[in-house]
Amino acid sequence: MQTQLAHQYQGTADGLAAEAILRKCVHCGFCTATCPTYQLLGDELDGPRGRIYLIKQVLEGATPTRKTQLHLDRCLTCRSCESTCPSGVQYGHLLDIGRKLVDAQVPRPLGERALRWALKEGIPSPLFAPAMALGQLVRPILPAAVQAKVPAKQDAGEWPTGGHARQVLLLAGCVQPAMAPNINRASARVLDAAGIACVVAPKAGCCGAVKFHLNDHEGGMTEMRANIDAWWPYLDGKDGRAGVEAILMNVSGCGATVKDYGHILRDDPAYAFKAARISAMTQDLSEWLPELTEKLRHQVSQQAAQKAGALVFHPPCTLQHGQQLRGGVERYLGELGFNIKVTGFEAHLCCGSAGTYSVLNPDLSHQLLERKLGHLNTTFGAAPPDVIVSANIGCITHLQSGTETPVRHWIEVLDAALQESPEK
Repeated sequence: MQTQLAHQYQGTADGLAAEAILRKCVHCGFCTATCPTYQLLGDELDGPRGRIYLIKQVLEGATPTRKTQLHLDRCLTCRSCESTCPSGVQYGHLLDIGRKLVDAQVPRPLGERALRWALKEGIPSPLFAPAMALGQLVRPILPAAVQAKVPAKQDAGEWPTGGHARQVLLLAGCVQPAMAPNINRASARVLDAAGIACVVAPKAGCCGAVKFHLNDHEGGMTEMRANIDAWWPYLDGKDGRAGVEAILMNVSGCGATVKDYGHILRDDPAYAFKAARISAMTQDLSEWLPELTEKLRHQVSQQAAQKAGALVFHPPCTLQHGQQLRGGVERYLGELGFNIKVTGFEAHLCCGSAGTYSVLNPDLSHQLLERKLGHLNTTFGAAPPDVIVSANIGCITHLQSGTETPVRHWIEVLDAALQESPEK
């Protein structure tokens, strides 16, 4: 796709990056077939190809409108289109640029600005955890819409105390410790059973995704730099110990973002090298399943695995599209004896969570939630699954808001089986 950049974008980092991406697009339209919002709305401008044209027009000097902004806002950034695209168009990076340019020219209504500010400042804030604890305390009297965003208080279990020579870094994150603390502790217990210690850097916080995707790029990059600084001393070892083997992510949304640090900070002379190394060392927890399966095979009894019941796995978009990781969770849990399947219908489509999307676009988000749950509930035929498992706290919370079926992280299911296995 040929693009003639307007003079204000010529030679700029955003202009050059966007032009390189646009040149790969052959406007074939394959992406529309796998775009959730196009499936719901049937509008070309609510699909990747249409949004690409809107961004191209802005880069060529056209004045964006509120309508332009709304079409870009409706994108879930699920990146399903990237998995479909035969030309390798990096749509997610292009959308980040397009939203930034449009927001600079199109003022948002006051209420919208206030909500977006509250989300980007509130979610990564140290006040999020006490606010969530208060919400859980009064959850029974909250309106249904608010209850859906406040999960019931969870019994987190204990963090393992055993020391191991092998170590990995684990990002505690901003939302997960407050909403589902058992996920991090279950991760640490499973890795401990495999002879691997989890280390949490005290000064590491939000991965930066919330602010970055709400168009506060500077705020997001500040959080990214803070994480790099917090992790850096652990990479080559400290206090006489060997360095960590990897930075493991049990939140696929955070993993997709941290793996992108190298790209986002590529023009930062002080952090470009460090960011690239951090990204290279970052792996989703599921990428360690081949090794974990071998080490835990004789520690997970078949009785304990079968006791977990019929599991249906919802692969988050940030796992299957953002990180291009597919098939690992269901394959290796299956090898360990779990009865686990992925739905045969629209497994590639987003559940509607998409970070803050469920708050900013509740109607579209709810439609996608109902559509996803309908497919998940029929995976095992007439009977619904016993448990829905996923790999991202946003998806887990969102799916749980629409069903009575328990929704858990897959690592929690594996941890529970380990604890119940007599062979352990």
